[in-house]
Amino acid sequence: MKIDLLRKLTEHMESVIVMIDEKGDLDSVEYLPENIRQAIQLYLKQNEFKFEFNRIRSFPIVLPKHCNNVVLCGVGNAKELNGAKLRTLFANALRAVMKLNGREVYLFPAFANPLGDVQFGHILAESALLAEYKFNKYQADAETCGLEAVHLVMELKTTRHINRGILEGRIFADATNLARDLVNEPANVVNPDTLAETARKLALKHGFSIDVFGPDKLRRIKMDAFLAVARGSAAEPRLILMSYHGNPDSRSKSIGLIGKGLTYDSGGYCLKSPQGMVNMKTDMAGAAAVLGTFVAISTLKLKVNVFGVIAACENMVSGHAYHAGDVIRSMAGKTIEVNNTDAEGRLTLVDAIHYAVSKERVSKVIDIATLTGAAVGALGNQISMVMSNNDALLNKAKHAADFTGELIWQLPSHEEYLDLIKSDIADLKNSGGPLAGAITAGLFIREFVDKKPWLHIDIAGTAHKDRESGINTNGATGVGVRLLTQLLRELE
Repeated sequence: MKIDLLRKLTEHMESVIVMIDEKGDLDSVEYLPENIRQAIQLYLKQNEFKFEFNRIRSFPIVLPKHCNNVVLCGVGNAKELNGAKLRTLFANALRAVMKLNGREVYLFPAFANPLGDVQFGHILAESALLAEYKFNKYQADAETCGLEAVHLVMELKTTRHINRGILEGRIFADATNLARDLVNEPANVVNPDTLAETARKLALKHGFSIDVFGPDKLRRIKMDAFLAVARGSAAEPRLILMSYHGNPDSRSKSIGLIGKGLTYDSGGYCLKSPQGMVNMKTDMAGAAAVLGTFVAISTLKLKVNVFGVIAACENMVSGHAYHAGDVIRSMAGKTIEVNNTDAEGRLTLVDAIHYAVSKERVSKVIDIATLTGAAVGALGNQISMVMSNNDALLNKAKHAADFTGELIWQLPSHEEYLDLIKSDIADLKNSGGPLAGAITAGLFIREFVDKKPWLHIDIAGTAHKDRESGINTNGATGVGVRLLTQLLRELE
């Protein structure tokens, strides 16, 4: 899709979006051809419409040599606009054009931009590419056409800043759509081996380093918690290790990025319900976010060092599968009583985290995972849960979330809840029961970070949508890619 800033209008404009402040009118829309302006004025006289925030009206018109589709988009009070609101406006307006089968869009923003040219261009590119995304490769009659071009029509003293924003927004969105593709693929396509192969191809294309460990190596380094989860599946586990060195003068200060990589989760012997298993192909959304982030930071050439770990496996039922009641030993040496085989993600994560801390000596640990139903119950499907042991890192994450519009909310690391994961026969148990489940899962992981600055992101509720809304379409959201990329930019 082409996204650009126009200084000169063409004679024919297939589709037009007019965005107006609630106190504005059509006279405030610069460069809008007079016959289109008159057609819109006639429509407004015949139809009640106020330019309230996110109020959108679309209609076709017939004008010789000019426009076929018009979308009116209410901005509301432009002074109250932030990044999240502007993404919603751009995405919904562009989606209205797509529903009219529009291919080329001319966007006329008639409001004072409160965000700056770089962020404005960034948000426009992100919104266009994320809203246009569809995963329909397995549908024989799927539409192959989408938006081909979005032209921004506005007067600027210089185009440099907005073009920079458009370029960066495209990078963020392309990496997010890569993660969406991985999560949307069924589990018979994406398994531990194919996920590792995808990571290898991405590393070769984008220039970061990669290594992949199989079962023999995992046994030698005593990743028994990870191996226990993988035992029930015919698909062998893979530990995917990635390195990006954007600041070679400071290699000792690498940031560890750990993604949960359960390519399918049946729940093991604590079996999920049939409905609960339908979307368990999405249980590797944390891994997809890490891969997308590596692509984004490599493309942006960020001056930061990042070490990524994905413990990829399936949690299945067989005669080899681990049992509820087993006691297993983690790579860190701590023993874990398994009281729920469906609390498997944290077992894979803690071995991955310990590898990053002990072998690579990372300075910070950030993990991202579709970890708990409790996080969904607490915050729903629009807000990701976070926990941290470091206020500075948490504040950076909050600032990054403000920029990307990916909502996060901190839950407390309530020390007394550690009692819920104490075991009578081992050092820890892997589930604290039905109370404070999102917090106890975070506390379990914290036991393995070796007091490093740590940020935990639970995306169980936000990794998948069942209907389109704003920049998100039905299916995988790619959540975490933009947040982590922006966070790493701020940690440069």
